Amino acid sequence: MVKKFEFTSLSLEGAYLIKPFYAPDERGGFIKDYNVDTFKSNGIDHELKEVFYTISKKGVIRAIHFQLVKQQPKLVRCISGHVYDVIVDLRPDSGTYGKWLGFDLTGENMLSLYIPPYFGHGYLVLEDSIVSYKCGEVFYGEGDSGIMYNDQKIGIDWPFEKIGGMENLIISDKDKTLMSFDEYTRRMTSDR
Repeated sequence: MVKKFEFTSLSLEGAYLIKPFYAPDERGGFIKDYNVDTFKSNGIDHELKEVFYTISKKGVIRAIHFQLVKQQPKLVRCISGHVYDVIVDLRPDSGTYGKWLGFDLTGENMLSLYIPPYFGHGYLVLEDSIVSYKCGEVFYGEGDSGIMYNDQKIGIDWPFEKIGGMENLIISDKDKTLMSFDEYTRRMTSDR
């Protein structure tokens, strides 16, 4: 049975959980997770500028990443495996500033997250995974930044028990030295 795109707006304004177009048949199936016209007709103005994939082992955590300049809105989908994906509203003028939402994205459920500009994004890998990023801006290394995955002000409830505990966490050296939410707030308010 063919399933059409379904767009669910989230409590963090501008973010969406999306079920893709899916047409199964006796050979397997066909998935379409992006169409510029369909997205625009559902209120999402997302023009693709860059597509990339991450390949991660179980236990990897990718902290709350974003670009300080040249905001990079993203459409993220787990192609295979299972990740606990988190988005954080980093718009200082937003009523949900500093709030987060978490989602189980798997190869089986095929769900995508649309992450708008001025949001942070990270995930914990619960099974070896491949994650697709369809970005509305190219990666800009000079603006690349992030907030620590365990920042107490944001208070993300990561499901570490699903990787056998924090002792099995795999984190990059870069992600061990990211800024705090308070540092981010100071930076954003001093730039005004």
